[in-house]
Amino acid sequence: MELIQLKRKFQIFVSSTFQDLIDDRQAAVSAILKAGHIPAGMELFTSGDKSQMETIRKWIDESDIYMLILGGRYGSIESSSGVSYTELEYDYAIEQDKPLFSIVIDEDTLEARVKEKGTSLMEKENPKQLRMFREKVLSNISSFFEDSKDIKLCVHESLSDFSSNRELKGWVAADEIAKIQPLLEEITRLNDSNESLKKKLDSAEKKIGSSPKLTTSDDEFESLIELLIATDINVPSSITGEEKDIENSLFNIFNANKETFVTGVTNQSGSGDAASFLYHNICPKLQIHGLVINEKVTSVRWRRFAVTKKGIEFLAYIEKKKLLSK
Repeated sequence: MELIQLKRKFQIFVSSTFQDLIDDRQAAVSAILKAGHIPAGMELFTSGDKSQMETIRKWIDESDIYMLILGGRYGSIESSSGVSYTELEYDYAIEQDKPLFSIVIDEDTLEARVKEKGTSLMEKENPKQLRMFREKVLSNISSFFEDSKDIKLCVHESLSDFSSNRELKGWVAADEIAKIQPLLEEITRLNDSNESLKKKLDSAEKKIGSSPKLTTSDDEFESLIELLIATDINVPSSITGEEKDIENSLFNIFNANKETFVTGVTNQSGSGDAASFLYHNICPKLQIHGLVINEKVTSVRWRRFAVTKKGIEFLAYIEKKKLLSK
């Protein structure tokens, strides 16, 4: 039976701060449309609030691909988590295993834009959070841009790569469906078989990955303690109950809330501002060091950060140090 290639249109969710990247967003949208696909993004939404975030999550769920344009601004902050809406969108796309790519402004280009158009293009209130967000983005699929040509080229190349991914469903016109009706049952059967094998493989990898005993040395744990102590965290007053925000170290927060982390930190609706802050702001930083891992909870929509074996051994090492120092 002859295989028919479907003409798929992908919906791409374009995420970014807005006022400082209007021309860059327009370049991305133009390139997406020229490639025959469908852009979606913040132009559809009003000012940020919790109901808006739920709407955005729904749009990301319904989109095929997530694209981030990161400039020199961190963006509006969501009050309960202390994280910008742009970073929340990015983290949610990661959690949902959404196919994504990012394009980050070149530092020299940002400096030139600031000289030309003013300091409104650079982050003044949350430079540390922007720096850490930028590092997180650059650790995944990303590239730099200097002008609109770079953005259009990145969109073209990325969408070309995604087009070869048969797992991406996309949107297909009705007349295209009519051509492949004889193949639908076979495709469904193969997809079901592929999904079953994928689950078995994931299960096997988890078992293999969790079986070896960690061999982290005392020196490595000491270095990790120093690194976590040196990582400053801005804790919002809405979490502490103080009159203003306070600074604390990532180490102190992890150690002070160790029972909560061992039990598991979720993004379950209604879990409170403190849990939301730990989930969105603290856990991703601990995950970088292998102390926690984000996992799907069976039969529910919310996810959970759980302490890894390394995290448990690290907490045990801290407790041992306390006992020896008495």
